[in-house]
Amino acid sequence: MAPPGADARLLDVEGLIARYPVPRGLLGAVMRRPQLTVKAVDGVSFSVAAGEMVALVGESGCGKTTTAQTVIRMVEHQGGSIRFDGTEIGSLNPRELRPLRREIQIIYQDPYESLDPRFTVRDTIEEPIRVHSLVARSEDREAKVHEAMERAGLTPPELFIDRYPHELSGGQRQRVAIAAALVLEPKLLIADEPVSMLDVSVRAGILALLDGLRRDGMGVLMITHDLSTAAHFADRIAVMYLGRIVEEGPAREVVRNPQHPYTKALISVVPRRDPDQRTVPQILIGETPNPVNVPPGCRFHPRCPAAEGRCKETDPELREVVGLDPLHRAACLLL
Repeated sequence: MAPPGADARLLDVEGLIARYPVPRGLLGAVMRRPQLTVKAVDGVSFSVAAGEMVALVGESGCGKTTTAQTVIRMVEHQGGSIRFDGTEIGSLNPRELRPLRREIQIIYQDPYESLDPRFTVRDTIEEPIRVHSLVARSEDREAKVHEAMERAGLTPPELFIDRYPHELSGGQRQRVAIAAALVLEPKLLIADEPVSMLDVSVRAGILALLDGLRRDGMGVLMITHDLSTAAHFADRIAVMYLGRIVEEGPAREVVRNPQHPYTKALISVVPRRDPDQRTVPQILIGETPNPVNVPPGCRFHPRCPAAEGRCKETDPELREVVGLDPLHRAACLLL
Protein backbone atom coordinates (compact mmCIF):
# COMPACT_ATOMS: atom_id res chain seq x y z
CA MET A 1 0.00 0.00 0.00
CA ALA A 2 2.32 2.72 -1.24
CA PRO A 3 1.35 6.35 -0.69
CA PRO A 4 2.32 9.23 -2.92
CA GLY A 5 5.81 10.40 -2.06
CA ALA A 6 7.06 7.04 -0.87
CA ASP A 7 10.41 8.57 0.10
CA ALA A 8 8.63 10.28 3.02
CA ARG A 9 7.48 7.00 4.53
CA LEU A 10 7.73 6.74 8.30
CA LEU A 11 6.30 3.27 8.70
CA ASP A 12 6.49 0.48 6.15
CA VAL A 13 4.95 -2.88 7.06
CA GLU A 14 5.23 -5.86 4.72
CA GLY A 15 3.62 -9.28 5.13
CA LEU A 16 3.07 -8.90 8.87
CA ILE A 17 2.05 -12.10 10.69
CA ALA A 18 1.05 -12.26 14.36
CA ARG A 19 -0.44 -15.32 16.03
CA TYR A 20 -1.53 -16.22 19.54
CA PRO A 21 -1.13 -19.80 20.79
CA VAL A 22 -4.29 -21.41 22.17
CA PRO A 23 -3.62 -22.99 25.59
CA ARG A 24 -3.91 -26.76 25.39
CA GLY A 25 -4.39 -27.27 29.11
CA LEU A 26 -3.00 -30.17 31.14
CA LEU A 27 -5.19 -32.77 29.45
CA GLY A 28 -4.29 -31.50 26.00
CA ALA A 29 -0.59 -31.64 26.81
CA VAL A 30 -0.86 -35.18 28.18
CA MET A 31 -2.81 -36.33 25.12
CA ARG A 32 -0.35 -34.44 22.86
CA ARG A 33 -3.03 -32.53 21.06
CA PRO A 34 -1.66 -30.25 18.31
CA GLN A 35 -0.90 -26.67 19.26
CA LEU A 36 -3.54 -24.37 17.76
CA THR A 37 -2.96 -20.68 17.03
CA VAL A 38 -5.19 -17.68 16.52
CA LYS A 39 -4.27 -16.08 13.18
CA ALA A 40 -4.81 -12.52 14.42
CA VAL A 41 -2.76 -10.83 11.67
CA ASP A 42 -2.14 -12.84 8.54
CA GLY A 43 0.02 -11.11 5.92
CA VAL A 44 -0.81 -7.42 6.39
CA SER A 45 1.07 -4.77 4.41
CA PHE A 46 0.65 -0.99 4.64
CA SER A 47 2.63 2.20 5.08
CA VAL A 48 2.27 5.59 6.74
CA ALA A 49 4.03 8.69 5.44
CA ALA A 50 5.00 11.85 7.30
CA GLY A 51 2.03 14.21 7.45
CA GLU A 52 -0.43 11.46 6.53
CA MET A 53 -3.30 9.83 8.39
CA VAL A 54 -4.04 6.20 7.51
CA ALA A 55 -7.13 4.49 8.94
CA LEU A 56 -7.35 0.75 9.60
CA VAL A 57 -11.07 0.00 9.50
CA GLY A 58 -13.02 -3.14 10.34
CA GLU A 59 -15.39 -4.75 12.80
CA SER A 60 -14.31 -5.91 16.25
CA GLY A 61 -11.95 -8.88 16.22
CA CYS A 62 -10.57 -8.35 12.72
CA GLY A 63 -7.01 -7.73 13.96
CA LYS A 64 -6.74 -3.94 13.91
CA THR A 65 -5.46 -3.49 17.47
CA THR A 66 -3.13 -6.48 17.25
CA THR A 67 -1.65 -4.92 14.11
CA ALA A 68 -0.99 -1.67 15.98
CA GLN A 69 0.50 -3.46 18.99
CA THR A 70 2.72 -5.58 16.75
CA VAL A 71 4.02 -2.49 14.95
CA ILE A 72 5.28 -1.03 18.24
CA ARG A 73 6.55 -4.45 19.42
CA MET A 74 4.09 -4.78 22.32
CA VAL A 75 3.15 -8.04 20.60
CA GLU A 76 5.90 -10.01 18.87
CA HIS A 77 5.36 -10.97 15.24
CA GLN A 78 6.12 -14.32 13.65
CA GLY A 79 6.72 -13.09 10.13
CA GLY A 80 7.03 -10.06 7.91
CA SER A 81 8.95 -6.81 8.05
CA ILE A 82 8.47 -3.64 10.14
CA ARG A 83 10.53 -0.66 9.02
CA PHE A 84 10.36 2.69 10.78
CA ASP A 85 12.12 5.70 9.30
CA GLY A 86 14.28 3.37 7.21
CA THR A 87 15.27 1.07 10.11
CA GLU A 88 14.12 -2.54 10.39
CA ILE A 89 12.78 -2.67 13.95
CA GLY A 90 11.32 -6.16 13.88
CA SER A 91 14.59 -7.77 14.96
CA LEU A 92 15.88 -5.14 17.40
CA ASN A 93 16.51 -6.16 21.01
CA PRO A 94 14.96 -4.11 23.86
CA ARG A 95 18.06 -1.92 24.30
CA GLU A 96 18.26 -1.14 20.58
CA LEU A 97 14.52 -0.51 20.47
CA ARG A 98 14.47 1.94 23.38
CA PRO A 99 15.50 5.09 21.42
CA LEU A 100 12.73 4.41 18.90
CA ARG A 101 10.11 4.30 21.65
CA ARG A 102 10.23 8.09 21.68
CA GLU A 103 9.52 8.25 17.97
CA ILE A 104 6.37 6.07 18.04
CA GLN A 105 3.64 6.73 20.59
CA ILE A 106 0.21 5.17 21.08
CA ILE A 107 -3.03 6.40 22.64
CA TYR A 108 -5.72 3.97 23.68
CA GLN A 109 -9.46 3.61 23.46
CA ASP A 110 -10.32 4.17 27.13
CA PRO A 111 -8.56 7.26 28.51
CA TYR A 112 -9.53 6.44 32.10
CA GLU A 113 -7.96 2.97 32.00
CA SER A 114 -4.79 4.29 30.34
CA LEU A 115 -4.15 6.89 33.07
CA ASP A 116 -2.84 6.10 36.55
CA PRO A 117 -5.53 7.33 39.01
CA ARG A 118 -2.78 8.16 41.55
CA PHE A 119 -1.04 10.58 39.17
CA THR A 120 -1.94 14.19 38.63
CA VAL A 121 -1.94 15.56 35.10
CA ARG A 122 1.55 16.93 35.75
CA ASP A 123 2.83 13.54 36.90
CA THR A 124 1.30 11.74 33.91
CA ILE A 125 2.82 14.04 31.31
CA GLU A 126 6.15 14.37 33.11
CA GLU A 127 6.69 10.63 33.51
CA PRO A 128 7.77 10.00 29.86
CA ILE A 129 10.32 12.80 30.22
CA ARG A 130 11.81 11.13 33.28
CA VAL A 131 11.75 7.64 31.74
CA HIS A 132 13.67 8.79 28.68
CA SER A 133 15.90 11.20 30.67
CA LEU A 134 15.14 14.06 28.30
CA VAL A 135 15.39 17.02 30.67
CA ALA A 136 17.28 17.25 33.96
CA ARG A 137 16.09 20.56 35.42
CA SER A 138 12.62 20.65 36.99
CA GLU A 139 11.94 24.07 35.46
CA ASP A 140 12.59 22.72 31.97
CA ARG A 141 10.36 19.69 32.61
CA GLU A 142 7.57 21.98 33.77
CA ALA A 143 7.94 24.05 30.61
CA LYS A 144 7.71 20.97 28.39
CA VAL A 145 4.64 19.76 30.30
CA HIS A 146 2.91 23.12 29.76
CA GLU A 147 3.85 23.10 26.09
CA ALA A 148 2.44 19.59 25.57
CA MET A 149 -0.79 20.50 27.38
CA GLU A 150 -1.31 23.57 25.23
CA ARG A 151 -0.64 21.56 22.10
CA ALA A 152 -3.23 18.99 23.23
CA GLY A 153 -5.83 21.67 23.89
CA LEU A 154 -5.67 21.72 27.72
CA THR A 155 -5.63 25.47 28.12
CA PRO A 156 -4.87 27.22 30.30
CA PRO A 157 -2.55 24.51 31.71
CA GLU A 158 -2.82 25.90 35.25
CA LEU A 159 -6.49 24.93 35.29
CA PHE A 160 -5.79 21.21 34.76
CA ILE A 161 -2.21 20.47 35.78
CA ASP A 162 -2.90 19.52 39.41
CA ARG A 163 -6.08 17.54 38.78
CA TYR A 164 -6.44 13.77 38.99
CA PRO A 165 -8.12 11.68 36.26
CA HIS A 166 -11.39 11.38 38.21
CA GLU A 167 -11.64 15.18 38.22
CA LEU A 168 -11.60 15.37 34.42
CA SER A 169 -14.18 14.68 31.74
CA GLY A 170 -13.67 11.89 29.22
CA GLY A 171 -12.50 14.29 26.53
CA GLN A 172 -10.09 15.99 28.93
CA ARG A 173 -8.64 12.63 29.98
CA GLN A 174 -8.05 11.71 26.35
CA ARG A 175 -6.29 15.04 25.82
CA VAL A 176 -4.05 14.27 28.81
CA ALA A 177 -3.15 10.93 27.21
CA ILE A 178 -2.39 12.72 23.94
CA ALA A 179 -0.27 15.33 25.77
CA ALA A 180 1.73 12.53 27.45
CA ALA A 181 2.50 11.20 23.97
CA LEU A 182 3.25 14.59 22.45
CA VAL A 183 5.71 15.58 25.17
CA LEU A 184 8.23 13.18 23.56
CA GLU A 185 7.73 14.86 20.15
CA PRO A 186 7.11 11.60 18.25
CA LYS A 187 7.13 11.24 14.49
CA LEU A 188 4.33 8.64 14.43
CA LEU A 189 1.20 8.54 16.57
CA ILE A 190 -0.99 5.44 16.73
CA ALA A 191 -4.55 6.21 17.81
CA ASP A 192 -6.46 3.06 18.78
CA GLU A 193 -10.19 3.91 18.66
CA PRO A 194 -9.42 7.35 20.16
CA VAL A 195 -13.03 8.60 20.35
CA SER A 196 -15.21 5.49 20.66
CA MET A 197 -15.47 5.87 24.47
CA LEU A 198 -16.28 9.58 24.33
CA ASP A 199 -19.52 11.51 24.07
CA VAL A 200 -20.48 12.58 20.58
CA SER A 201 -20.19 16.24 21.63
CA VAL A 202 -16.44 15.95 22.31
CA ARG A 203 -15.42 13.53 19.55
CA ALA A 204 -15.04 16.26 16.93
CA GLY A 205 -12.57 18.14 19.12
CA ILE A 206 -10.29 15.12 19.58
CA LEU A 207 -10.44 14.22 15.89
CA ALA A 208 -9.69 17.82 14.93
CA LEU A 209 -6.68 17.71 17.26
CA LEU A 210 -5.35 14.57 15.53
CA ASP A 211 -5.99 16.16 12.16
CA GLY A 212 -3.98 19.20 13.23
CA LEU A 213 -1.06 17.02 14.29
CA ARG A 214 -1.15 15.33 10.89
CA ARG A 215 -1.13 18.71 9.14
CA ASP A 216 1.92 19.68 11.20
CA GLY A 217 3.84 16.76 9.70
CA MET A 218 3.20 13.90 12.13
CA GLY A 219 2.22 10.51 10.75
CA VAL A 220 -1.00 9.13 12.27
CA LEU A 221 -2.22 5.54 12.16
CA MET A 222 -5.85 5.55 13.31
CA ILE A 223 -7.60 2.34 14.31
CA THR A 224 -11.38 2.64 13.99
CA HIS A 225 -14.57 0.78 13.16
CA ASP A 226 -16.27 3.98 12.02
CA LEU A 227 -15.98 4.41 8.26
CA SER A 228 -17.61 7.84 8.33
CA THR A 229 -14.90 9.14 10.67
CA ALA A 230 -12.17 7.58 8.53
CA ALA A 231 -13.64 9.05 5.35
CA HIS A 232 -13.68 12.56 6.78
CA PHE A 233 -10.25 12.71 8.42
CA ALA A 234 -8.01 10.04 6.88
CA ASP A 235 -5.96 10.36 3.71
CA ARG A 236 -6.11 6.63 3.01
CA ILE A 237 -8.22 3.72 4.27
CA ALA A 238 -7.31 0.07 4.68
CA VAL A 239 -10.28 -2.23 5.36
CA MET A 240 -9.43 -5.33 7.42
CA TYR A 241 -11.32 -8.60 7.67
CA LEU A 242 -10.22 -11.65 9.65
CA GLY A 243 -6.58 -10.63 9.90
CA ARG A 244 -6.07 -9.38 6.37
CA ILE A 245 -6.56 -6.17 4.38
CA VAL A 246 -9.29 -6.72 1.78
CA GLU A 247 -9.46 -3.21 0.30
CA GLU A 248 -7.28 -0.12 0.42
CA GLY A 249 -6.94 3.22 -1.29
CA PRO A 250 -7.56 6.97 -1.00
CA ALA A 251 -10.24 7.55 1.64
CA ARG A 252 -12.81 9.30 -0.54
CA GLU A 253 -12.28 6.84 -3.38
CA VAL A 254 -12.87 3.82 -1.13
CA VAL A 255 -15.99 5.32 0.46
CA ARG A 256 -17.55 6.62 -2.75
CA ASN A 257 -16.70 3.61 -4.88
CA PRO A 258 -16.23 0.51 -2.68
CA GLN A 259 -15.24 -2.65 -4.52
CA HIS A 260 -15.08 -5.45 -1.97
CA PRO A 261 -18.44 -6.86 -0.76
CA TYR A 262 -17.34 -6.43 2.86
CA THR A 263 -16.56 -2.74 2.35
CA LYS A 264 -19.90 -2.27 0.63
CA ALA A 265 -21.67 -3.83 3.61
CA LEU A 266 -19.85 -1.54 6.06
CA ILE A 267 -20.68 1.57 4.06
CA SER A 268 -24.34 0.58 3.58
CA VAL A 269 -25.05 1.01 7.29
CA VAL A 270 -23.44 4.45 7.61
CA PRO A 271 -26.20 7.10 8.06
CA ARG A 272 -26.45 9.69 5.28
CA ARG A 273 -26.48 13.43 5.96
CA ASP A 274 -29.48 13.93 3.72
CA PRO A 275 -32.51 12.13 5.23
CA ASP A 276 -34.03 11.90 1.75
CA GLN A 277 -31.11 9.73 0.59
CA ARG A 278 -32.06 6.25 1.69
CA THR A 279 -29.90 3.17 1.36
CA VAL A 280 -30.72 -0.48 1.90
CA PRO A 281 -28.42 -1.88 4.61
CA GLN A 282 -26.59 -5.04 3.59
CA ILE A 283 -26.86 -7.25 6.65
CA LEU A 284 -24.14 -9.88 6.62
CA ILE A 285 -25.27 -13.42 7.37
CA GLY A 286 -23.67 -15.33 10.23
CA GLU A 287 -20.73 -14.53 12.47
CA THR A 288 -17.10 -13.88 11.63
CA PRO A 289 -15.34 -17.27 11.24
CA ASN A 290 -13.08 -18.54 13.99
CA PRO A 291 -9.58 -17.12 13.37
CA VAL A 292 -8.15 -20.44 14.56
CA ASN A 293 -9.71 -22.16 11.55
CA VAL A 294 -9.74 -19.62 8.72
CA PRO A 295 -11.98 -20.77 5.83
CA PRO A 296 -10.18 -21.99 2.70
CA GLY A 297 -10.21 -19.76 -0.35
CA CYS A 298 -11.57 -16.26 0.20
CA ARG A 299 -11.99 -15.85 3.95
CA PHE A 300 -15.10 -13.72 3.42
CA HIS A 301 -16.99 -16.23 1.25
CA PRO A 302 -19.09 -17.79 4.09
CA ARG A 303 -20.77 -14.38 4.61
CA CYS A 304 -20.51 -12.91 1.12
CA PRO A 305 -23.87 -12.41 -0.67
CA ALA A 306 -22.17 -12.68 -4.10
CA ALA A 307 -19.88 -15.66 -3.44
CA GLU A 308 -19.34 -18.20 -6.23
CA GLY A 309 -17.91 -21.72 -6.22
CA ARG A 310 -14.38 -20.56 -7.02
CA CYS A 311 -14.42 -18.28 -3.98
CA LYS A 312 -14.20 -21.39 -1.78
CA GLU A 313 -11.00 -22.53 -3.48
CA THR A 314 -8.92 -19.47 -4.40
CA ASP A 315 -7.58 -16.94 -1.90
CA PRO A 316 -7.54 -13.58 -3.76
CA GLU A 317 -4.71 -11.08 -3.44
CA LEU A 318 -4.98 -7.31 -3.40
CA ARG A 319 -4.90 -6.01 -6.95
CA GLU A 320 -5.76 -2.92 -8.92
CA VAL A 321 -9.25 -2.62 -10.34
CA VAL A 322 -9.44 -1.61 -13.99
CA GLY A 323 -10.71 1.93 -14.44
CA LEU A 324 -10.05 3.06 -10.87
CA ASP A 325 -7.29 4.99 -9.13
CA PRO A 326 -4.16 2.76 -9.28
CA LEU A 327 -3.79 3.15 -5.50
CA HIS A 328 -7.28 1.69 -5.00
CA ARG A 329 -6.96 -2.08 -4.67
CA ALA A 330 -9.25 -4.88 -3.56
CA ALA A 331 -8.97 -8.61 -2.87
CA CYS A 332 -11.96 -10.10 -4.67
CA LEU A 333 -12.22 -12.67 -7.46
CA LEU A 334 -15.40 -11.08 -8.79
CA LEU A 335 -13.75 -7.83 -9.86
